[in-house]
Amino acid sequence: MKKRGVIGHTFHFALSDDRVIDGSRGGNSARWLNHACGANCEAVEDAGRIFIEATSSIDVGEELFIDYQLAIDEPLTESVRNRYVCHCGAITCRRSMLASVA
Repeated sequence: MKKRGVIGHTFHFALSDDRVIDGSRGGNSARWLNHACGANCEAVEDAGRIFIEATSSIDVGEELFIDYQLAIDEPLTESVRNRYVCHCGAITCRRSMLASVA
């Protein structure tokens, strides 16, 4: 998923064929899902569409999370890394919303 959309928000889902779905243009409420390294949902691509599927049992009223696994085109400097820091608190937290933090 690439980062873009309303200032401070990400609404884009990148498809395997390099097309991008922009959730800020007629998208549904899935665009408001927050990031967590220990997510309870995942984005699944099927026939050029993105579906959000639960990866665990979710209680009524529980917040839905996906692992953003963001990809960026700029060099991964300390300053860039700090823009994508994660504080989700999951046991598996990698401290970043980026897919790769190497």
